Amino acid sequence: MIKFFKRKNKNTPGENDQQTKVEPDHAVQSGVIDQQQPGSSSSVQAGEQSNEHGLVTDQQLAAKPNEVKAQVVAPEIEVPPELLAQGVEAHQLGQQLAKTNDNFGKKMKQLFSLKKKIDEELFEELETTLLMADVGATATMDVIEKVRKSLKRSNLSDSDAVFDALQEQLTDLAKLVEQPLVIDESKQPFVILVVGVNGVGKTTTIAKLARKYKGMGKKVMLAAGDTFRAAAVEQLKTWGEREDIPVMAQKTGADSASVIFDAMTSAKARNIDVLIADTAGRLHTQANLMQELEKISRVIHKNDPSAPHETLIVIDGGTGQNAISQVREFNKANKLSGVVITKLDGTPKGGVLFNLAAEFGIPVRFIGVGEKSSDLKTYHAAEFVEAIIN
Repeated sequence: MIKFFKRKNKNTPGENDQQTKVEPDHAVQSGVIDQQQPGSSSSVQAGEQSNEHGLVTDQQLAAKPNEVKAQVVAPEIEVPPELLAQGVEAHQLGQQLAKTNDNFGKKMKQLFSLKKKIDEELFEELETTLLMADVGATATMDVIEKVRKSLKRSNLSDSDAVFDALQEQLTDLAKLVEQPLVIDESKQPFVILVVGVNGVGKTTTIAKLARKYKGMGKKVMLAAGDTFRAAAVEQLKTWGEREDIPVMAQKTGADSASVIFDAMTSAKARNIDVLIADTAGRLHTQANLMQELEKISRVIHKNDPSAPHETLIVIDGGTGQNAISQVREFNKANKLSGVVITKLDGTPKGGVLFNLAAEFGIPVRFIGVGEKSSDLKTYHAAEFVEAIIN
């Protein structure tokens, strides 16, 4: 928001001719600058007035530089709080993704600073850098081909143009999976089923989601469906007690599908808005465990034919091609609707997101960039690309 000012000159006889007093014009709300009226006294004499837009002309500056400079007042600019918050958050994301930026963004800049000419060697080094950041073969080939076409179409021939085209293509690819999770309030409870292998941060992610939605004013319940690990159940109970969120749990070894079914029934009776269900971490290569996951979905359907309303897979951002295999196999067993990529702050290979986008196109709902609850962030493509490449 730019506030305009009008100038009030007091050049009455006997006063300093160069004195200029500036007062805020509270009467001008339309954004139109109050022009000086004909016949009024001014330190800039007739024939040297400012132009029709109230701007200082070159002739004025040359004639009486001291007087003119006294009238040039920088506009006061107020930045909306939401824009300030976005700027701070973007800066924080850049710091949290510093390892990927070091391995990806800084290498890119170094490459382009050394090579000012576009040739095959440049594209080969660009390809290697993308692959080393886990962008993946499919995504890498697609991005490079589009960069080539963009340069040819615009008839550009310097490395800076390659960098700009690369950032544009990566952003376009990242936007394919930019679709924040929206809770459908007509579904009560809205059931989120969380799946993934052991060690990816699944239970911690559930706790962070629960806190997020409770902070939004929603009534939340957790279902401790990872009945194979007593520690997982206890961890979820501890989070629930800490955040005053109810947790449905049974003894270790209980049927996971039964726990989630009972949780849905209880959630309906208590008018719960969001039910987040944990499941046992399982290797995607073990067929019997993947079949059990299919059973959980069938049991959920019996309680509510439209549920689960969201099936999130949690993957470790540093596992590279293994993450691709996990998504592929879990998607076969239980149709996935969203992805959460965790531990991106601890890996130099955050490019796996582009690999996932090119291979599956499944929306990335959240990215994990730290241990705090606030470090589970809604994914925004442009901010992500900016953080890892600039």
